[in-house]
Parts: sequence; structure tokens; C-alpha cells
Amino acid sequence: MEVVRRVVRIIGWTSIVAGVLILGFVAQQLFVTTWFAQQNQEALVEEVETHFEAAEITEVEYTPPAPSTTTPGVGTTQPPGEVTPGAGGSGTDPGAPLVPKKRTILVESTPEKHSAFAIIRIPTIDRLKDGWTVVEGVSLRDLKNGAGHMPHTPLPGQPGNAVISGHRTTYGAPFHELDTLNPGDIIEVDTALGTHTYAVRETIIVRPTELWVTEPRDGAWLTLTTCHPKFSARQRLIVFAELIDGPNWEAIYA
Repeated sequence: MEVVRRVVRIIGWTSIVAGVLILGFVAQQLFVTTWFAQQNQEALVEEVETHFEAAEITEVEYTPPAPSTTTPGVGTTQPPGEVTPGAGGSGTDPGAPLVPKKRTILVESTPEKHSAFAIIRIPTIDRLKDGWTVVEGVSLRDLKNGAGHMPHTPLPGQPGNAVISGHRTTYGAPFHELDTLNPGDIIEVDTALGTHTYAVRETIIVRPTELWVTEPRDGAWLTLTTCHPKFSARQRLIVFAELIDGPNWEAIYA
């Protein structure tokens, strides 16, 4: 009988210790990492300001895509932009194909890998209304510091689909309330070019393997990605937002 009591005590104390360790790990992940991430923000903001001053800005020729394309996973869309009959060809031929007019857009130099280069703000989300830094890269190292820009996608404010990922429950959890966004809500991103303003168009849930959400899109888009549901990586929450104002808006959409 004494042996049984001893075994029960050992199991009980082992369970208590295991529980304490688990709670400690959870606290470390949820609170300690967030505290360090928040402390890093001040230094990262200074890094962003340095990047703004040092970034090289140039003008490049931009030709909008031809009309009538299909955006993967969304359906057929009519690309924005002015099309001129016979542009670049016979202007007197009424049957000439519609060719998009060439424009000029501003382009900033590519930020160094792992460096902070932008600020993202979402006025309807308290933790983001004052801004959170965006770093170049989406590795674990990058997302510990801020939201991460996917390097193979355009920078915010450029034609195409700029993709930014962020943690939802740890390391500051910048995208914790991303599911509260509604169509029409505003997202602002500051880069060396200025402020790019986006309006939310759609929020969806996808599997982690559905990489089509990062593919190019006509016009200028910002795609935010984070884990879903909270405290799980089983799915991905995706927010699509379209550029509605900024240094390149007129050239892309006018």
C-alpha cells in the first residue's frame, strides 16, 4: 500500500511540475516574446527612418496589363487603367486592338534583407493604429521583429500584389485582430515614396498550401496573411486590399 501511495505522489508531483512548465512556456510565448517585440519597435522605427532617407527613388515606364484577365481564385476581373484605341498602332483604324497607355511610376530601391523599411497602420485596429514596422523577409528571424514583406512580391505602392505576413499570437502579435477587418476598412503603408492607402476588398480563409494568394494581380494590391484560427497554424487568414491613393495611384489606375 505504501508503494502505491508513493507512486501516486510521484505521478502527482510530476503532473504539477509538467503543468508549471507548460504554463511557463505559454507565458513566455504569449507575453515575453511580445514584450521584446514591442521593445524592438523603437529601434526598428529609427531603422525605417534611416531607410527613407537613404533609399534611391527613380521613375520607370509602366504599361498596364492588357484588358480581361483572370485573377486566380477570385474570378474574371476587368483590370483598371485607361485603354486607348489604336495606341501604339494605327490610331485611325477603328478595329485596332485596345492597347494600354504607357505611364511613369515611382520606384524605390529594394531594401536590404532583414532590414526594416516600412510602417503599416490600420486605424480600426488599436494595436496597429499607431503603426508597426515591416521588415524585408518572412523568416522566423524577420517575423520576430515586425511584420514581414515577402521578397518575391512587389513593394507596397507598386503594381502587382505586395504580400505582408505577421504573427497573430506571439512576438507582438501585430495581426491578432486581422479578422475584424471589413470591406472598405483602410490600411496605410508608409515607404520611402510616401503613404500608400489601401481599402479592404475581401477576407478569406485558406489552407497553408494555397499559394495562389501571393501570385501577381492586375492593378496594385496588398495581401496580408496570418495564421488561423488564433493559437493554431492549421489555416491562413488572408486579407486582400486594393490601392486607392498614394504616389503611384494615378499612374496605375487613372
